[in-house]
Amino acid sequence: MPLFRALCLSLFCVSSLAFANPRIAIIIDDIGYQRADLKMVELPHALTYAVLPHTPYGRQAARQASRSQKDVMLHMPMEASQQNALGPGALTQHMSRQQIRHSLQHALDDIPYAIGINNHMGSLFTALDKPMAWTMEYLQQRQLFFVDSLTTPQSTAKKYAGQYGVTLLARHVFLDNELTEAALERQFKQLLQIARRHQVAIAIGHPYPETYRFLKRRLPQLEAEGIELVGISALLPESHAVIAAGFTAPAIAAPQE
Repeated sequence: MPLFRALCLSLFCVSSLAFANPRIAIIIDDIGYQRADLKMVELPHALTYAVLPHTPYGRQAARQASRSQKDVMLHMPMEASQQNALGPGALTQHMSRQQIRHSLQHALDDIPYAIGINNHMGSLFTALDKPMAWTMEYLQQRQLFFVDSLTTPQSTAKKYAGQYGVTLLARHVFLDNELTEAALERQFKQLLQIARRHQVAIAIGHPYPETYRFLKRRLPQLEAEGIELVGISALLPESHAVIAAGFTAPAIAAPQE
């Protein structure tokens, strides 16, 4: 009888998982430069906010999101192939291991609410070996995960995340490379299709006015479509302990603001 009960419970669990709603996470990159970014944080939905370090409104936006129990990530500037302007604190190809560690720590000190990081640009940096190995080594020590924005098909993130035991997720869809309503809807439908096929999907968008208006209108419709919007932390494996950077060594103390 106990064996029969255990089997029934097991089948119930599998059945429950099979019929669970597909889940999507939407990461809003580039938070921090504009006061208008705070409006995106105010949206009453489980969006994830990837915040640029050392920006005028970054820490305020991160604090506001954290207080609203929304996921915050560090949007770490990394060198691009096209030599785009990177902003302060960026990781570049010629940096030493110690310089990379120092830049990451300084950025996390600025955004202590971050539970993981993703790359801002980085089409060059994420394709490199030693720099990405050093980055993953540091993330492992800080118990942080990495979301690869996949700005290059040559990304070494998966290789070195595996080597250092860092939890890795990856972007499926960019929502707003084009800002027309039709293009946003097309990308959003692609996101939902991937989620229905694989049970989960991750999108990246930006705090553009067009994206804000689209999400404000479109996100309330998800429940009726059988899709659940979740913070990025909900897609992490159970083995990954979610903890903000401000609560881990070498942080001196948790953020008091």
